[in-house]
Amino acid sequence: MKAEIIAIGTEILLGEIIDTNSAYIAQRLPELGIDLFYKSVVGDNIGRIVETFDRAWNRSDIIFCTGGLGPTEDDMTREGIAKVLGEDPKVDPDLETRLRAWFSGRGYPMPESNIKQAWLIPSARAIDNPRGTAPGWWVERDHRIIVCMPGVPPEMERMWLKEVQPELERRSDGQVLVTRTIKTVGIGEGTVDEMAKPLYGASGVGIGTYARADGVHLRIGAKAKTREEAWALIRPVEDEMNRIFGSAIWGRDEDTMEGYIADQMHERRTTLAVMESCTGGLMANTLTDVPGASEYFLGGYVSYSTQQKIDLGVSAEVIEEFGVVSQETAKAMAQAARQRAGADYGVGITGVAGPDPEDGIPPGTVHVAVATPEGGSHALSMTMNQGRQAVKRRAVTTALLLLRRALLGEVR
Repeated sequence: MKAEIIAIGTEILLGEIIDTNSAYIAQRLPELGIDLFYKSVVGDNIGRIVETFDRAWNRSDIIFCTGGLGPTEDDMTREGIAKVLGEDPKVDPDLETRLRAWFSGRGYPMPESNIKQAWLIPSARAIDNPRGTAPGWWVERDHRIIVCMPGVPPEMERMWLKEVQPELERRSDGQVLVTRTIKTVGIGEGTVDEMAKPLYGASGVGIGTYARADGVHLRIGAKAKTREEAWALIRPVEDEMNRIFGSAIWGRDEDTMEGYIADQMHERRTTLAVMESCTGGLMANTLTDVPGASEYFLGGYVSYSTQQKIDLGVSAEVIEEFGVVSQETAKAMAQAARQRAGADYGVGITGVAGPDPEDGIPPGTVHVAVATPEGGSHALSMTMNQGRQAVKRRAVTTALLLLRRALLGEVR
């Protein structure tokens, strides 16, 4: 099947929000045997929406669209599809009943403008959306399909996983592509490629290497008539990769480094505290994105000023001798966080996020450190000037990677 994605919303064109929905859908189409040929972004203008859908309807077998399903005048996705297909939308009584019940269950009447969210055209059926008021549309006519989902990512993702993907899987009768991503760390991309080279000729599979912020990823892909047949091709290659890379493998597929750290902390029944400066709380935020973090993460300190670092236990003499942005200060921050919170491990992060230098130190200079239960500490330094947000994210990733080494006993 030839697929197309349409993201609807002027806010996307203006750069006010990032279109993560299209990427989410695109990543999941190959394993369904669906080839993505086009992707478009169109603003909240009925003429341009009709033009975009008309073009997609004439060249693609299946169209996925997100956004424009709200109750306001600038939500025009339903109107656009109706015009392209020459069908009139009408209020569906069952949808209206459910919609009014949704509002009354929250203690207030439904605004009449929301009634358009109960519209259907003859070629459409509603897709359930328990996370919001906007049901999706599954439109099917002339051997073509349009799947419309809300623009709010949590609503769209739930609808995809629970409603859309299962329906597409039931209809699939061609080849599917299944992938497995193996995530390694501590080995350079060239070395990973060399180590994996004996597997490149494996029958029925393709292997690629990709450098990422959290290490080097290897992606194994296999096509077959069914997912089970594809997995049968992938498993022996994955087993051999496990043998080759051993403890350098830290995760697979959707695994995150913060999730890995959480698993290791739970397994070892150890605790953690952090003190961060240039990352402004991003380290603590990242750690607590994982459910159950409260079982091992005792707390964090955002010591943005030099005086606050000293007040929290960082030696004034260390700062005076080595500077506030230094490996020595990062180590002292890690130790202070560990001691103040009574944790097994401590993490310290200090640096210059940018965009300007500080005291002659270039923007993007960051030092991270880990303090261990044995009383030792170890630091790493990095310099990358790709913008303030990128520096902060990379600093957190570097700290997580160093913490992983400490948990594995590589740093004491």
